[in-house]
Amino acid sequence: MIVVATEDFEVYHGVVGELRERGVAFTTIEPGDELPERTRVLIGGPDDEPPDGVESIRADPDNPREAVEAALSALRTGDGRTIIGVDPGDRPGIAVLSGETVVAAFQVPLADAAELVIEEVRGGLDPLVRIGDGARLQGATIVNALDGVRVELVDETGTTPSLGTGARGMGDVLAAVNIARMEGEAIEHREIEPTEGELTVIKRRSRERSPENREIDEALARRVAHGELTVEEALEKHREE
Repeated sequence: MIVVATEDFEVYHGVVGELRERGVAFTTIEPGDELPERTRVLIGGPDDEPPDGVESIRADPDNPREAVEAALSALRTGDGRTIIGVDPGDRPGIAVLSGETVVAAFQVPLADAAELVIEEVRGGLDPLVRIGDGARLQGATIVNALDGVRVELVDETGTTPSLGTGARGMGDVLAAVNIARMEGEAIEHREIEPTEGELTVIKRRSRERSPENREIDEALARRVAHGELTVEEALEKHREE
């Protein structure tokens, strides 16, 4: 776990903001207080005296991101295995764990998901990607883009938690954390034949995104379903035809 301990307001505000933006688990204490038992990295200000026995990073108030990057790098190169959980969908939730510690979390458009996962795999300790078996078409698109990466397909039943007030939008990321912690079946490639219903949804989505209320045909919808084209690219091809 990352711990922030500083009386420097600029450092505190900058570092905590960066950690929250990335969805990283952390806690804060007053300088000199006893460190929590699971402390792995301590972030302080340039004038804070770091305690012995724990990896410490002094943050520059003008560049808090650099300190956060260094802390995450330290977590990823520790003893915990790097496991990346993915809750597939149009905007997949992605969680990066080092052992049992969540070190990063994201929610990105489907088109960016595979590239982000590959970036997180680089430099990870014995990395493994676990992806939920729901949202079949989107999940297959991600799996098929992860060449050379160890991937497990996980039964995602029950992985999406009930969300309380103020937690709206966090469900996919929290589901990705749960998926990362569940064993799955090793998979290298996933061939999915879209159903008529799924093709209908894609065609309807194209009409909603088209300024001209244009709907792509079934052949283009199939290419979208297989991840060969985005809806926007399919619309462009439909205009050209």
